[in-house]
Amino acid sequence: MTNGRLLPYPRRVANPTSLLDLPGMAADLGRVEAELRRVVEADDPFLTEVARHLIDAGGKRVRPALAITASLVLDEEPGTAAVDVVRGGVAVELVHQGSLYHDDVMDGADTRRTVQSVNSRWGNLEAILAGDYLLARASEIAADLGTEVAGLLATTIAALCEGQVREMRHAFDVDRSAEAYLASISGKTAALLATSARVGAIVAGHPRDLIEAVTDFGHHYGMAFQVIDDILDVVATDEQLGKPAGNDLVEGVYTLPVILAMAGPAGDELRGLLGGPIDPETRDRARRLVRSDPAILTATDTAVSFTDRARAALDGLSTTPAVCTLRSTCDLLLAQVVDITV
Repeated sequence: MTNGRLLPYPRRVANPTSLLDLPGMAADLGRVEAELRRVVEADDPFLTEVARHLIDAGGKRVRPALAITASLVLDEEPGTAAVDVVRGGVAVELVHQGSLYHDDVMDGADTRRTVQSVNSRWGNLEAILAGDYLLARASEIAADLGTEVAGLLATTIAALCEGQVREMRHAFDVDRSAEAYLASISGKTAALLATSARVGAIVAGHPRDLIEAVTDFGHHYGMAFQVIDDILDVVATDEQLGKPAGNDLVEGVYTLPVILAMAGPAGDELRGLLGGPIDPETRDRARRLVRSDPAILTATDTAVSFTDRARAALDGLSTTPAVCTLRSTCDLLLAQVVDITV
């Protein structure tokens, strides 16, 4: 709720399901998990330990799941994902893992997925090198999958870096625009989700128009994914998130709900609190101001708009189990902001 009202949630599917609910997905992700552990094994046992640290910590594996689902969009009865599709899923997950290692160094994070971060446990240099190692392993797999996949992965890594740089340049910037925010998340989040879907479709040998359709889905889904994540950082509790809430405010990363709130009725007060390092009391006060502003509803509308575009990208495809799952997972994404009291 916000001010006693339920957040708007245009449910398109009666019982939304996740990518993990697609028949055979659990077994395919088990294969991804085994391959992840295998490909990061190095001659040096220490490097292997560091490279496997976050893999062993778990995770949702959204990116390989998206690659696998995209590979199955023509199948009336989903079967086992092809070996190269699994390897493509491993490649995009390694890019994601490597980016997390680097992110944690930049943020000075102490934990990740409820475990000690690599930089906190072993040091920044070790985390940077291990992140580079994961990206190198991803590139090696992509090269085996063909020049198109190799080029795509390289372009995506560049987009991740550009998106992160855009974010860094606006750290503690109370004048950051919504347009600058959207450009940043397009690179740092949406690009890899779009690539995940595209890799699955390319490796599966799908027609070019279908490849473009699932790529568009992945991009718009990725945009909604990040907007929802940023809303939750403001409205959810530490327990609901499984990590400290309001951390973006502490890091000086002013996301869409904060940007919109700074243009609203409490904008002057909010700007007075932000713009530099803040203590926990100031963070909580800023969160309360954002939560009480219509900005939460407006940001949610933005996420809804992106999920609508994601669904629209699939309009020309048959209603196979994989396509239905892609549509349904948009509802599941939006459901995260329902019933959260702020």
